Amino acid sequence: MMMRDNGRQQLSFSATDLPALQLWQQTLRKKLRESLGIHSITSRCHTTPGTELLETVTLDDHVREDWRIESEPGIVIPFYLLRPLGPPETRPLVITPHGHSRNHRHTYAGAIPNDPEVIDGERDIARQAVREGYIAIAPQARAFGDNRSDKNQKNNSVSSCAEWQHRSLMFGRTLIGERVWDTMKLIDFALANKMVDPQHIMLTGNSGGGTTSLFTAAIDERVTSAAPSCYFCTFADSIGAMEHCACNYIPGILNLAEMSDIAGLIAPRPLLIVAGLHDPIFPIHAVRSSFKKLKDIYTLAGAPDKCQLYIGKGGHRYYKKPVWSFAKELFNSTTLTNINK
Repeated sequence: MMMRDNGRQQLSFSATDLPALQLWQQTLRKKLRESLGIHSITSRCHTTPGTELLETVTLDDHVREDWRIESEPGIVIPFYLLRPLGPPETRPLVITPHGHSRNHRHTYAGAIPNDPEVIDGERDIARQAVREGYIAIAPQARAFGDNRSDKNQKNNSVSSCAEWQHRSLMFGRTLIGERVWDTMKLIDFALANKMVDPQHIMLTGNSGGGTTSLFTAAIDERVTSAAPSCYFCTFADSIGAMEHCACNYIPGILNLAEMSDIAGLIAPRPLLIVAGLHDPIFPIHAVRSSFKKLKDIYTLAGAPDKCQLYIGKGGHRYYKKPVWSFAKELFNSTTLTNINK
């Protein structure tokens, strides 16, 4: 049962003019970094992450590269990089963090034939992006795949989120913060290799991938747009009201801010909130009420049209159509080669 406090969060949005809004964003972003444990992670990362390309596969309509990045000492994150066929050229970048999927990045890259998560939930998000003409990165989140504990690998458990979260908390960190950090290192990698247009970096993923998308965009202003799916709601009515994976919890977050405030750190950058009408773990009534508060932030920022809400008619899944319409408008992709055409 959720313990409710009718008191106001310390840094909930209350600005009435643009200078106050900008000061609020700076203050909350700093506090959020501390709550996520970003400072703790930064303190042990003093070198450029090492990377390694393991395999390149040329498919009918794109190239899929299998990479590894050591995002912090001893932590290796596998990721796929997908790029359109043809000579290398600068293109928009779409990073697609996954949620609690047994096949995680492999599903997002479309690497599994007849994958039910693609058929039923349109979760081949990185493959969708490359087919729209963009460069896509599909990372494996910490606590999944080879990063699971030996016990969880033996039992073929989906993830080791609880174990990772418990250990992270002992060092003043959180698993959300670590996944945000890994995503930031992937942005570093992409920009250093001059493969992407720095003016067009978008994050989109479903469920836990929506979590990483939202928090990374809130923390890292190099992210120019975001389209989190089936995550945005209120903490009180979702994470705090029913059982969720341990990776969702941030100590003291409801003393600091609500989810609309976190999303408000993205303003005035374009943000598409995607939700499912019948999503049982992110109730739609709370999505709507939270979005109304978020819209107030964007309105004060002078960008009400850059904050949009799409509600799919189904449940907890990805809805690709609004995302790529949103991206096309942002990226002016009529100038790009859509390899489906």
